[in-house]
Amino acid sequence: MTSLIQQLEADLKAAAVERDNIRLNVVRLLKSALKNFQIEAGHELSPQEMLSVIQKEAKKRQDSISAYTKAGRDDLATEEQNELKVIEAYLPEQLSDEELSKIVDQVIRETGATGMADMGKVIGAVVAQADGRADGGRISGIVKSKLG
Repeated sequence: MTSLIQQLEADLKAAAVERDNIRLNVVRLLKSALKNFQIEAGHELSPQEMLSVIQKEAKKRQDSISAYTKAGRDDLATEEQNELKVIEAYLPEQLSDEELSKIVDQVIRETGATGMADMGKVIGAVVAQADGRADGGRISGIVKSKLG
């Protein structure tokens, strides 16, 4: 998925020209995170691995937003939200709750899941089908509501 790397390079140049410091910093951070993961992995990253790295960065921002909001630090929460918006531009469009619910229903039928004991098996299959287009927390919540 060198196209993602090329996209990041182009966006980095555009953000520098436009003096968009938020986007500039976030794109630099994403490039750095991808490079660090590539060094750890010891090989060129697959598109799925790149997506995973970007999803982790988005999740970090979501966790920070939640923590800052609880602590009453709306200024920092807003900063994290702005960064999250930039990161989300590199993620595939997220599935709606309705689309995700249909996938969960299908997986439950296919696996014959009947209760909470089957939750892990269902979540694993749904994650594979969602292919990065749904957050694990959303998947878990829908599966839990359907099996519980």
